[in-house]
Amino acid sequence: MTIPSPQPCHAERFEGAAPVLDPLAEVRSEQDPATDVYLTGPVFLDIIFTGLDSAPVRGTETWARGMGSSPGGIANMATALARLGLRTSLAAAFGDDMYGEYCWESLSRGEGIDLSLSRTVRGWHSPVTVSMAYEGERTMVSHGHEAPPPEEPPECPPPARACVSLLVPGRQEEWIAVAAGRGSRIFADVGWDETGRWDPADLADLEYCEGFLPNAEEAMRYTRTDCPRAAARALAEKVPLAVVTMGEQGAYAVDSSTGESAEVPAIAVEALDPTGAGDVFVAGFVTGTLAGWPLADRLAFAGLTAALSVQEFGGSLSAPGWVEIAAWWQHVRSFDDQSPATLRRYAFLDGILPAASRPWPLRRAVPTLGFRQP
Repeated sequence: MTIPSPQPCHAERFEGAAPVLDPLAEVRSEQDPATDVYLTGPVFLDIIFTGLDSAPVRGTETWARGMGSSPGGIANMATALARLGLRTSLAAAFGDDMYGEYCWESLSRGEGIDLSLSRTVRGWHSPVTVSMAYEGERTMVSHGHEAPPPEEPPECPPPARACVSLLVPGRQEEWIAVAAGRGSRIFADVGWDETGRWDPADLADLEYCEGFLPNAEEAMRYTRTDCPRAAARALAEKVPLAVVTMGEQGAYAVDSSTGESAEVPAIAVEALDPTGAGDVFVAGFVTGTLAGWPLADRLAFAGLTAALSVQEFGGSLSAPGWVEIAAWWQHVRSFDDQSPATLRRYAFLDGILPAASRPWPLRRAVPTLGFRQP
């Protein structure tokens, strides 16, 4: 593969410019909170190896055809939201090492994410994840320690249109109830249950959530079903909106408040690195939800943003912005990369997207440490 030449560390903002499109422009008012989406969680430095033909073999040296570094963890979703034009606030701990400094600069200056509720912890090193992508999957090795608690209790989350949380089995987060009580719309993802219980009762904060977006395996385990669609219908009895991602099969959603359901197939792409694709999907779905789009359009848009992300390095720096999405839409209408059904499914983009200012494919940010801008 060809490694692109050094570019700015962001895809949508150049020299401090604002995002090219505000997806919430038609629904904003003077009474709205300054923050669109609030998130909190750990930020990792991700080191990603791609172009591996197979998993590394013990006792041998394996060379990857591609490699990159970028902020990871909760930074994946924060970056994806910011690149879609949402005013994003992130509360996280950053190490005071060079990794932490790099992640802070990338998110604050590069992506325009509000880090006023974040902190740098003296003497604490940044968590690191090494991710190896091969055969359409990934294997990760991580190292880190939980950040020490702040000297002063953290502030309550700011007023925000929405909050996104990663639910942890058996643990409740007080801020979620506070945010929901203030009127924020809560969307949640969930990780693998290391306990093996897979008991919905362990997800106490689910009661505050408007939307729950697990993958198919997680959804089926929590609902004791053997079908992702049946799992989504079962989860919709616990939350107003259940969305289950099904990998190459697309995604399925059930809105119990309206009785509506929708299914959208996945877009066929050549995947380079799936790191952070789930986070990008959630960001795309939240964006469409806050903008008031129909359920099927939200689902399709989320799948599109995730598909565009897996064609690039890294979880955060692979997230597409409106320029990338517009360029893709212009491209697929000119070539036969996608089926006529796909073109019809994404026709709603005509009323949303800015004019494509650059041809497809686009060069994204270079996900590496050490390059200095001239």
